[in-house]
Amino acid sequence: MMVIEVKGLSKKFGDIQAVDNISFNVKEGEIFGFLGPNGAGKTTTVRMLTGIIKPDNGQINILGHDMIKDPIKVKEKIGVVPETSNAYIDITGWENMMLTAGLYDMPKEKATRRSKELLEDFDIYNRRNYKVKGYSKGMKQRLILCMALLHNPLILFLDEPTSGLDVQSSIKIIEKLKKIKEEGKTIFLTTHNMWEAEKLCDRIAIINKGKIAAIDKPRFLKEITEEMKEIEVIFEEKPDLEKLKKFVSIIRRKDKSFIIESEDMTDTIWKIGKFAMENNLQIKSLNTLTPSLEEVFIKIIEGK
Repeated sequence: MMVIEVKGLSKKFGDIQAVDNISFNVKEGEIFGFLGPNGAGKTTTVRMLTGIIKPDNGQINILGHDMIKDPIKVKEKIGVVPETSNAYIDITGWENMMLTAGLYDMPKEKATRRSKELLEDFDIYNRRNYKVKGYSKGMKQRLILCMALLHNPLILFLDEPTSGLDVQSSIKIIEKLKKIKEEGKTIFLTTHNMWEAEKLCDRIAIINKGKIAAIDKPRFLKEITEEMKEIEVIFEEKPDLEKLKKFVSIIRRKDKSFIIESEDMTDTIWKIGKFAMENNLQIKSLNTLTPSLEEVFIKIIEGK
């Protein structure tokens, strides 16, 4: 079941085409990553999906509702965590939670119970009666996650949720996102953190210059750049680098190993074996390497 359906979405600011006729779907229960360089159109897209700004053209259907025509029904069922904390800093964490509960007309008993559960889960319950201006950045981020989850939304939109956070806060947030997914919720995640995206996301869309450059599961995105495959080889003895270059084209050193880029893995492995035999060298280890998601991201962006 598709819970987010986007068709022909566009947005222009003056002469700048921020988002240019993009289309994609998000499945129920998946963590959908939305990646792109600065100025690619990520934030503009999220703002349209969450009803903050209206698109110039296109359709947005979320949970069966038209976001453009009926944004209130959509907003009742989604949670939004912006990159910059939107909690009120001059009141306490608990007061922020109660204020949020009031926006969703939650009964006091339910709001109290749910707030306690969330604040305990994110390890900030003991600071609930302190003003937010005294919170660290990590605590503020965990608080706004609690606020966004208070009404038990079906879809959670997160914009760079771990950006600039300490390791402990980042781990807590990542672990919580995994639990939310296990509950059957859907998460729309924008991030610059490639490790985070690869570990968390079921599918990833890469946007560049307002257009979708690629969209697929992380492992399939890697297959898009098969030509980036590399071979790591370690010889028992130090080889003559100049002689090795006559057999393979691109070489870089990594500690005691040689990293060789290859478009034809079989041919390159054969050439390495031939070099070893002709120079009386023993191969200690030989491994084929696939590109990291970060390498794939850069390759796709540079190619578009």
